[in-house]
Amino acid sequence: MATHDSDDLKGSETRLWHLIAERRKPGADADAIDARIWDLFGETWTIMFTDLSGFSRHVARFGIIHFLKIIHEQKELLLPVVAAHDGILIKIEADSFLILYKRPERALACAVAMQHACQRVNKDRAPEDMVLLCLGLGYGDILRIGDSDVFGAEVNAASKLGEDTATSNEILVSQAVRDAVIATGTFTAGQFTKIDDDIPGTTAAFRFSYPLA
Repeated sequence: MATHDSDDLKGSETRLWHLIAERRKPGADADAIDARIWDLFGETWTIMFTDLSGFSRHVARFGIIHFLKIIHEQKELLLPVVAAHDGILIKIEADSFLILYKRPERALACAVAMQHACQRVNKDRAPEDMVLLCLGLGYGDILRIGDSDVFGAEVNAASKLGEDTATSNEILVSQAVRDAVIATGTFTAGQFTKIDDDIPGTTAAFRFSYPLA
């Protein structure tokens, strides 16, 4: 199990792990410490996880360097779209992005714009060179540790939707995202179709229908 040396961590991370260590002590008031953690780090955000379809298959067939090229192209193509929609990139892991948005309707609009950007590029590419994007969105209260990481049920839901459940060109969202964007009037209930998968972190999940580019 990893240890957390305060000398190697930034302020937010140091404070969090000090509180976690305090919580583990015999007789600690876990509820009170939990309240302090949520008071310090609790925020409401929309969480986006992205993934590229066919990672293992393409690596096995065309080699890791070919796929690294696709990852690099994905960054150049999509990160300007994220910035234009006020997304905050938290981290990149291999072919996946973790991005935060303050407003769920902006996150969903960005998801559509990202898919459209990929679809336009893919029209002139061979299958092995296509950027085949999978997207998952969650929305709710999370623990945000500076700009290094986030934790919470909706984080787990977005990760499962984007990285494990969505297929290329799909946008999958949690119940909370669906309800929030419909409430704003930006999108309609008819654009969402419930999926059968049991997704941890949300009561239900939905496929968002949008016109292809």
